[in-house]
Amino acid sequence: MSEAIIAQKGPHAFAVEAGKKYAWCACGRSKKQPFCDGSHKVTALRPVVFTAETSEAVYLCGCKRSAGRPLCDGTHETV
Repeated sequence: MSEAIIAQKGPHAFAVEAGKKYAWCACGRSKKQPFCDGSHKVTALRPVVFTAETSEAVYLCGCKRSAGRPLCDGTHETV
């Protein structure tokens, strides 16, 4: 099982804090969307870990198909 599940067909709006580390769920199986809860362990997929450079609102990919992971690039409009 290596294909990501679509968690939602749209982005997750979230306020990140500068300097804080986040683990975005890449598999779509997490119960804590859009963040990882370890559910990926049954797949070959791994979360995308990132550190916020600034405190701001971001739109994290919900469809798990964005080329700009973890950020939404509008791909959800075609899935």
